[in-house]
This record gives sequence, C-alpha cells and structure tokens, in this order.
Amino acid sequence: MSRSLPDKLAVPELDLLSPLLNQDGDSWTAHFQGLTLRTALQPIYSISHKRIVGYEALIRAFDPDNSAVLPLHLFQLPSSDAENLLLDRLCRYLHIRNYSDVQDQLNWLFLNVSPQAVTSGSRADSFFGQLLKKTGLPPHRIVMEIVEQPTDDAEKLRETVAYYKRLGCLTAIDDFGAGHSNFERIWNLSPDIVKLDRTLLTRATEDHKARQILNGIVSLLHQSGCLVLLEGVETREQALIAIDGGVDFVQGYYFQTPSTDLEGLIHAPANFEDLLQEYKSRNQVTFDPTRQLIDFFSPYFRAAIDKLGHGANMHQACLELANHGAVSRCYLVDDQGVQIADTLVSDTGARHSDPRFKPLESTSSADWFRQQYLRQALAQPENLHVTSPYLCVTGAYMCVTLSQGYYHEGELRVLCCDILANPT
Repeated sequence: MSRSLPDKLAVPELDLLSPLLNQDGDSWTAHFQGLTLRTALQPIYSISHKRIVGYEALIRAFDPDNSAVLPLHLFQLPSSDAENLLLDRLCRYLHIRNYSDVQDQLNWLFLNVSPQAVTSGSRADSFFGQLLKKTGLPPHRIVMEIVEQPTDDAEKLRETVAYYKRLGCLTAIDDFGAGHSNFERIWNLSPDIVKLDRTLLTRATEDHKARQILNGIVSLLHQSGCLVLLEGVETREQALIAIDGGVDFVQGYYFQTPSTDLEGLIHAPANFEDLLQEYKSRNQVTFDPTRQLIDFFSPYFRAAIDKLGHGANMHQACLELANHGAVSRCYLVDDQGVQIADTLVSDTGARHSDPRFKPLESTSSADWFRQQYLRQALAQPENLHVTSPYLCVTGAYMCVTLSQGYYHEGELRVLCCDILANPT
C-alpha cells in the first residue's frame, strides 16, 4: 500500500526506507508519491566470455491504474534535495533487495547514482554499507554508475566514489562521450569501468571516421586502466562494430531488452558464436589489407631498391611505383630517420594536394624517426612493413605507409611510400 512521506526529510536512513517496500509475489515493489516502483534488469555481456557478466538495474514506475510512468517524469517529482536523495536511495534499496533474491551468485549489479544525490549525501553516511549488510549482497558484486554530467562539488564526488571503493564496490562512469564527458573525470575518479554513450555508436554506424575515433577512445581508456562497456547496441552491424572496436562488454536491445521478469533474465543467452565467426570472416577478407598490400607492392619495392643501388635517382627508381593510382608519394630516409632529398610526389598525390596545408608539403631533411614504420624498417631491414591507416602530417589526409630498409654502400636506408587510405 502507498505511504505518505514526511514534508521534510533529513538523511533518509535504512529504517525510514524499509516501510516503503512491499513483497509482491516473488519480487519486491516500492512506493513513492502514489506510484508503484519495480525493478527491471538488462543483461550486460562480455564479448570474450560470450556470456552475461552483469545486469543494469532500471526503475519502472506505474500509477494506480497500473499504467507505465516514464522514468523522466518519476525523477521530476522530488521537490527538494532531501526527496531527491530519498528517491535515489529507495531505488537502490529496491534493486538490491530484488537482486539478492535472484538465483545468480556470480555476476555484477550495476546501480545508477546521480551526481546530485552523491553530492547531497554525507560522505560519512553509512546507508549503503548498512544496505549491503542487511541484504547480504557482497559489495564486490556491485558496480556504482556515476552519470557523466557537471557537478557543483567535484571534491565531494571524488570522496563519495572513494567511499564506494572502500566498501569494496566497483565504480563506473556512465554516458562517457556525450555532453560534458572528458578524460579529466577519468583521471580524477579512476573508475573500474567506463560506459560509452550510445551516440558514439550511432555516429560510428554512419561514419567510418567516427568508427576510427571510437576505436581510439577504447584504446585510450584501456591504457588508462579502465574496462569499457558499449551500451545502446541495437543491430547486428552495431554489435560487429563493438567487437571490432575492442570493447570488453556490450549492452542493448539487440541482445536483450530490460525486463521485470528477473529470474527469466538469467536464462537469456546471446549467440556470440555467430557474431564472432562473422567478424573473423570479415576481418580476414575486408578489414586486414596488410598481407595483400605487402604481396602486391613487394615487386615494386624490389625494383626501386635495385635501381637506387645502381645509382638511379628517386624519380628514375620509383617512377613505376609512383605511377600506381593509390600511391601519393615516395621518399628516402637515412638510418637516423632523416629524409634524404626531396619527396617524389605522384600525380595522385598532386591531385589530392590541399592548398590549405601547403606549409606542410616540403619535407626535405624532415625527421621521421618517431614514426613506428620507420623504426620497424630499421630494426628489420629487407622486410616490407605496412602501417594501419593514420593521418599523414604532410597533407592531413588518411594514408598507410609501406617501408623497407636496405643497405647502400654499407649504410642502412629506408624507402617509404604513402598510399591513400581512401583513394577516389
């Protein structure tokens, strides 16, 4: 039954919230301002493990006629910081009470907590610790999600996240990549998991460049010591983008919709075998051109290096190579990474030249030692090396670079060739 709340609420403790919960069959419900609240869970899958590793808890509200109320409208009901804090804690209490009864003794429960609620509560408040103790749910099975948005008190947020970590919970940043998200918060809070906002995935679905950015963000987050979860996966193509992007976990309607049938969710497998097999097939045929590039251009490089060894200049030696429609330029580098003579720009390279980047065109005596392709060629001469696509500094276009070291009169040199990554 519904219970009224006090007009003024200090810090809502466990004893105050307990009467607001009722057992309804196999699950628990809560009451807030005439609405009935229920727990819905959405599975989170590990791509590598090919199985569920956690569930995000979501609140579902219903009016007295059992009609659904949007979560947005529910969270607009509190008229004070105290009521906002109460609703936040009531939801978490309900979720933990329900999850404690689910026959799953292994996986994580992801709980949302708003920055407003975090910064309103006292760091010394023992509510959450008491809640875990009362329900018997181990803290290491809880992931506290902090929604990615500005907060009036960054220090308070940092202290509260540290409190959850001391309890033994994992922490996560939610909606990273949208709005006010940035790496500053990653560095300040050191979360265990970062949830990428679905807008990153939407853009990656529509734009290849955005897909490369997504992959780069995942790589940076991994280097920061965070596991990465991509939410909002709704199609098979998006699932394949997630796999290719290197994320650790996925969540979304493509795999499973949120459900209040909590016991039924633990028997909701996803068919990762087919997805991974399709990814492997695509990767071998389409996404990994390394072997094809090396096989195709090796004869060109051998011919050019042979001519250079017999005294030909760059134009004479590399003319056939430069005439290939995808090649933008060829250049020669010494064993210190410093370019020898001017770059041989192909007709293709000249057509793609952008006058806005003219200050970058001349590369005489440029030092390329920082480039991985140069160091690889110096370390393994006689082998042809190829990079992944990257932004070429000489013209701000995407390219891949082929490089091969060889000896000329006892000195090690490297012949390099840039190929347009997206030739037209």
